[in-house]
Amino acid sequence: MAGSLKDLGVRAASALALGVTMLGALFFGGTWGLAAVMSVIAVLACVEFFAMSRRERRTPNELVALSAVALMPFAAARYGATGLTAVVGALVISAFFWHVLIRQIRLIDTAVTVFGAVYVGFTLSHLILIRQMEAGMFLALATIASVWANDVFAYLVGSAIGKHPLAPRISPKKSWEGLVAGTIGTVAMWLLAGSLFDLPVGWGALVAIGLLASVAAVIGDLAESRIKREMRVKDSGTLLPGHGGFLDRFDSFIMVAIVTYYVLFLVGVR
Repeated sequence: MAGSLKDLGVRAASALALGVTMLGALFFGGTWGLAAVMSVIAVLACVEFFAMSRRERRTPNELVALSAVALMPFAAARYGATGLTAVVGALVISAFFWHVLIRQIRLIDTAVTVFGAVYVGFTLSHLILIRQMEAGMFLALATIASVWANDVFAYLVGSAIGKHPLAPRISPKKSWEGLVAGTIGTVAMWLLAGSLFDLPVGWGALVAIGLLASVAAVIGDLAESRIKREMRVKDSGTLLPGHGGFLDRFDSFIMVAIVTYYVLFLVGVR
């Protein structure tokens, strides 16, 4: 029992430190401060992804990929979606140039190079695009808080009463009860944000965002769990006590950021 409480305390301390850093950047750093924090997080998560890929004897071009990942949040901050797309274009061109130049490089290595950067850097950079929207600071806050709510509700309820496995071959501890609780928490967080802040989103859209964000969180979590199983590792890294690595901590956020941005865009927020 004491060990479990200690582990929970370590996990909570790591999450608190990350939360304070992200919220501090969001409220006091402006778009550029948030971009700087997301750039560091994305680079560290991408480093972990490539470390796992090397276990399968892949040889991605980390210089090209990590340079693109580091630039993506800043390109989004300066030029919006156009800038973010431009960096992805430069990434693809650079990766294929490397592929043509080095005969020993195989197509799978080039594919891992591009995918790793897009999987982490491109997706997370959508938080910057959300920050630039109307009422962007509060929309970004709601996005961040909704991921936390999903994690907390799913963890607490799943641990307490979870009896029906969600995906036992991928993540045995995930349960349908936790999924339902996480969904309720995510929707509730978006509705709370709508009642507290003057968001340019109707109530129906807030519910839709919460539902889709919850699905995105689960997909992001299970996708990363599947990757780890394929690579035969327990955690993506060891930099975050109680969580493993940065990719472990932001696996849900990776999908939630991009899904939330495009749902907001589709309902007319600019």
